[in-house]
Amino acid sequence: MNQQNLADFIWNVADVLRGDFKQSEFGRIILPFTVLRRLECVLEPTREAVRNQYGLLKASGVDLDLLLPGTAGATFYNVSQFSLASLGSTSTRANLENYIARFSANARQVFEHFAFDGWLEKLEKANLLYLVTQKFASIDLHPATLSNHEMGLAFEHLIRKFAESANDTAGEFFTPRDVVRLATTLVFAPDHRALNGEGVVRTVYDCAAGTGGFLSSAIEQVAEWNPNARLVPYAQELNPETYAISVADKLIQGFSTQNIKLGNTLSNDQLPHEQFDYCLANPPFGVKWEKVQKQVQTEHSEQGYAGRFGPGLPRVGDGSLLFLMHLLSKRKPAEQGGTRIGIVLSGSPLFNGGAGSGESEIRRWILENDWLEAIVALPTDLFYNTGISTYVWILSNHKDALRKGKVQLIDASAMHAPMRKSLGSKRKYLSDAQIAEIARLHEAFEEGPHSKIFETRDFGYRRITVERPLRLRFSVTADKLAAYQNIKGSDQAEAFAVVAGSFDSLPAFLKAAGVKKLSKAAQKAVLTCFGERDAEARPVLDDKGNVQADADLREFENVPLNQSIDEYFAREVLPHLPDAWIDTGKTDAKDGQVGIVGYEINFNRYFYVYQPPRPLAEIDADLKAVEAEIAALLGEVTA
Repeated sequence: MNQQNLADFIWNVADVLRGDFKQSEFGRIILPFTVLRRLECVLEPTREAVRNQYGLLKASGVDLDLLLPGTAGATFYNVSQFSLASLGSTSTRANLENYIARFSANARQVFEHFAFDGWLEKLEKANLLYLVTQKFASIDLHPATLSNHEMGLAFEHLIRKFAESANDTAGEFFTPRDVVRLATTLVFAPDHRALNGEGVVRTVYDCAAGTGGFLSSAIEQVAEWNPNARLVPYAQELNPETYAISVADKLIQGFSTQNIKLGNTLSNDQLPHEQFDYCLANPPFGVKWEKVQKQVQTEHSEQGYAGRFGPGLPRVGDGSLLFLMHLLSKRKPAEQGGTRIGIVLSGSPLFNGGAGSGESEIRRWILENDWLEAIVALPTDLFYNTGISTYVWILSNHKDALRKGKVQLIDASAMHAPMRKSLGSKRKYLSDAQIAEIARLHEAFEEGPHSKIFETRDFGYRRITVERPLRLRFSVTADKLAAYQNIKGSDQAEAFAVVAGSFDSLPAFLKAAGVKKLSKAAQKAVLTCFGERDAEARPVLDDKGNVQADADLREFENVPLNQSIDEYFAREVLPHLPDAWIDTGKTDAKDGQVGIVGYEINFNRYFYVYQPPRPLAEIDADLKAVEAEIAALLGEVTA
């Protein structure tokens, strides 16, 4: 029985619940019972030994958490006389509560986060508790039958079923394993010490852990490559139920769960000051962060670069870049080996936000510090809850010498295989061969049809402000005069009332009216009321004799950082707008130079291949063939 069939078998318990519980509630009962049965199966071989030792030690005052896990052969234990099979049909709830209460504290918290006691009460009232417990007691979830990897997949399949029945978003809680495998391969492969060393211990962190599948797959992969290396997992997760599954998963794998935290990573980092060898994450795509806006903005304004969000803040509509900055705050110094990061993001963090925006400043910070190693464009339809384009970002603060100052872009959007059966929006997957090919492209670090290499500054530009003169033709009409008189600060209206004709400059207009001097307010009113834009008119000058800019004609040009602004302006702008000039007052806040610096990574532009249109003769031949086919069909109808 594979993990999907097993998950379907477990989900059949829902048939018992149907009618007494809403469909959206099934998962809240089935998931914790599945966890409980798995924990029970893990402890079964040592159960009697643990109970015997507990009987000998319970009155001794010895800390049982120091001794009983060793006897249990796990990081948790249970000293209850009950099991799911022996709860009895008369005092089922009381016995089950006793059973759960006799778990060690690290396992007991799992059921507290599921709010399991409330569901037990509801099952009892529906007279279903004993029946459900017996169904789960009959399911074989022993590690010898189902590996930790398979059990993790079964949990994820159950969560997907649960999310579908509750009309929820399953993809928020776990990442498809093919995407995980690609990300972990790209993160781990260049770290030869971890792959080849003896007794190497490394830390790995996921800031949006979900069910912990990303971490579990990472641990399994490193163990495959080097059984002598050990990864120690750290994580934080927002959702109590998926957090509970993650904790249970790590308990079963023999890890301490003290480093698996519950809470909002952005507003309450529960692993502050910690630094890790590897960071992996798939934060939710395009999710608003307005719930934690106050805390994030406070950290940004008060702590600056001493906090996590110093470079800037993205728009409230998408918090992806907040998670990326958070991960970068966990990097180890390069002299201590540095940190490698793999994060799955949607397309918006690549290009959203113009020069000077929060998003652009975050990209600038990353690129100018030379932390971005590579970005891989993935196929669409890889995820369970969305078909959008996604990207794996690989970052490192200890790049190989060959990669310093450079960024590799890999287009893997056409590398996929079809799913035999769609799972939500997931219609494609990455085969092992395709993952290996992407890893080969990354390792080769060469230019090709699917791999492009750029200098970090190639993604930067300066946004210059291009101004053109305000050109107005002046004349007086009754309506214009009335509008002028109604403006506060207008002056000498009677002088303008007798002016006839039109004038292509302000001095000529004022001379015709016999007006020698106007206040600033009156001059502004004259421009607004009597002036009309005319490309043939003379430029309007201010009181210092400088040409006034026309705000309606203002344009912006993005000049690549590796080009001279003046040369670009002379080549690209002046031939078309000979009266234009650059506003040199618009300077960058950081380097003080003319033009505001921006960074964006327009992935599609770099891999665009021009497809010439088909020859007209070929199109014409196709049209004639279709016309002939239609005529033949009509002939058959009318015959």
